[in-house]
Parts: sequence; C-alpha cells; structure tokens
Amino acid sequence: MENNILFQAQKAKKAAQILSIMDNQSKNAILSSMACSLSQSGKEILFYNEIDVSAAKESGLSISMIDRLVLNQKRIDDMCKGLEKLILLKDHTGEIIESSQTSEGLDIKKIRVPLGLIAMIYEARPNVTVDAASLCLKSGNVVILKGGSEAINSNRVLAKIILSAGIKAGMPDGAIEFIDTLDRNAVYELLKLDKYIDLLIPRGGEELVNFVRKNSLIPVLSHGKGLCHLYIDEDADIDMALKIAINAKCQRPSVCNSIETLLVSRSIAHTFLPQICKAYYDKGVAIRGCPITKSIVNTVELANDEDWNSEYHDLIISIKVVDSINEAIEHINKYGSKHSDAIITENKKTADKFLKEADSAAVFVNASTRLHDGSVFGLGAEIGISTQKLHARGVMGLKELTTTKYIVVGKGNIRE
Repeated sequence: MENNILFQAQKAKKAAQILSIMDNQSKNAILSSMACSLSQSGKEILFYNEIDVSAAKESGLSISMIDRLVLNQKRIDDMCKGLEKLILLKDHTGEIIESSQTSEGLDIKKIRVPLGLIAMIYEARPNVTVDAASLCLKSGNVVILKGGSEAINSNRVLAKIILSAGIKAGMPDGAIEFIDTLDRNAVYELLKLDKYIDLLIPRGGEELVNFVRKNSLIPVLSHGKGLCHLYIDEDADIDMALKIAINAKCQRPSVCNSIETLLVSRSIAHTFLPQICKAYYDKGVAIRGCPITKSIVNTVELANDEDWNSEYHDLIISIKVVDSINEAIEHINKYGSKHSDAIITENKKTADKFLKEADSAAVFVNASTRLHDGSVFGLGAEIGISTQKLHARGVMGLKELTTTKYIVVGKGNIRE
C-alpha cells in the first residue's frame, strides 16, 4: 500500500504542473462535465450510499454521524448546483495583488498562484469528495482524497464519476487521486509525503484533526471542534432571538456551525428561558442548564463543567445565564473553539463590542451561526472552515487555496 500511495502522490505532482497553468475556460469545461455526469448518475450514487448508511446503522453509528453520511436527491442536486456556481466564480490564479517599481527600475508584481498538491483527509460526509475536488480544480490545485471507511462506497462512486467526467473533458490524469482503501495505515503514509504534498487538510472529528496535527510532516490547515455560542443580550428582539436560537441548534445539529451553548442575559432570563426551553423541548432537544437556568425552568438537567467544553453534534444544548456582555465574551473566549459565535441585540454599541472582542473566525449579529458557510458567503463550495490564523481563517474558498509569488522583471539589474 505504501508504494501505491507514493505512486499516486508522484502522479498527482506531475499533474499539478499541467493544471497550474490551465486557463479558466478549460477548468470550467471540466467542472461542467462533472456536474452533468453527477446529475445523470443519481440512482447509482444513492444505491451505493444506501450500502454505507445501512452498514452505519448496523454498526450503531450515532444519528448525527448518519445524518452527515446520508445522500438524497436534494444533496446530489446541491452538489451539482455547487459546481455550477463555482463555474461562475472568478478564478484568482494569476491575479495581481500588488505591483510596484523601484528607483533602480525593477518591476515587481505579487500574484496569486495555486498551492500545488493538496491532500484531504475527511470523515463521514461524501459531498466533501466533490467539494474538495472541484475547489482544488478551479484554483489550479491537484488533490489526493482520503475519505473515511464509513463512506467508502459513496466516496468511491463519486470519485469515479467526477474523475471519468473530468478526464473526458481534458483534465490531466492525476489531478484527482482517490485512495481506495479501508486500511488506516493509509493516513500514516500520507502524513509522511512532505516531498510531494504541499498542504494537508483534515476535515472531521476532533480526534482525527488532533492526530493529523501531531503526526504530519506536511503543513496542516484545519479547524478543531465547532463549539459555537449564541448570546441573547438584554436588548434583544425576543421573537428574533427565539427564531435564531432554534435555527442555530435544530436546523442541522450534527454540523460544526450549529450552536452548542446558549448564553442568556440575566435581565431577560425569566422572560426568555421558558419560551426557548419549550421550543427546544418541542424539537426534541435535551437541555443542560446552569443553576440559574434550572431555577427558572426546573425540567432542565443541571449542567457541569464538561458541558461548557462539549461539542454535542446532536439535539443537546447547554444554557448559561450571564450578568453582562463582558461575561458572555469571557465565556466564549474561554470555552469556544474560535469557530462561529453570535449575538442577538438591538444595541449597536453592544454589538460592536461583541464583534471586536469575541475571538472567533466568524462573528454574527442578529444572524444564525449556521450561515458560516461557503455558499452563503458567495464563495461557492468550501473546502472547510479554519479556526487557525495562518494562512487562512474562517470559511475556505478559492482565494484560500492559493499562495503568492513575486514576479520581478529587471533591465540588467545587479546588486552592488
């Protein structure tokens, strides 16, 4: 297996030289071919996805993990729409970021160029196969895909479809490499290939991400857990707060930008908490609250310190009553994962304070954290959401898959 993965990396590296200089029209033609092929292959995709879903249910995989795994016609349509939107987006490769001329006559330009060869290690979500491959292609990068064993059949068929369509449309062989194995040693082998791979992006649970960070010889771009917060300020519009609090937790609780902790100003706790707890119970949400929360709504389970550190990936939420915006920000910066956090308030001064002081990749005012997404931000599909500060932070689209290069033109200049 080691030699096979090495061969795939070598093959991809050669393809990177071709793809990096491919024009936008040619790349768009490849993406269009992929979208068409996916659209025509719905029954085949759903057939193999059902194999994975059935196996996941038999093995006792959690409901939230199964939700990530499931494909349906809408999710297939969304993948196709994502490709079509990507075609319409600007290709940033070759873009001039800065230009200047020195007194000695040197013409200096700083431009965007592809990163090169990217490796994606991901769990559960088969759509990542298409999202990662298409974003890398559009930005002039080649990609090695290593999905999780729970989605092997889904990932395999998706990779086959887009690879076949891409090659027919002129994509260089090796631009998309899929590691088709259940052997966990494949990840170990990938982490060693720093001679070929320029960037490694793990996308999955905290255990996977931490393992990759600790063992990789390759630069890693990733996010940790998605422990997101929503703070309901004393000057919040209650109806708006209820709507957003329900959406941020319940719309899709298994994903990384759903909230895990709700913070509520003490000034409105007696008014707001009974309403939101009833709404959560109606949605099947289990509630764990601080002592003040429990004193107001005695049916909630008493929270402990572990709850404030927990990413539930499920219909579970922890609720804490706080005395001020300062306490809310302090809690978020202490327990949060620097992913997505939001405030509901009609007070502009309070909102501005939250935006400046909450140390997160994305901060929201009067909007759901569920909106931290590439398609919502107009970036097309995303390759992930980074909670790091180098070289990208937040949702990672096409620009984040480029690096820079200086182009320097002289007239016989030398250094004295």
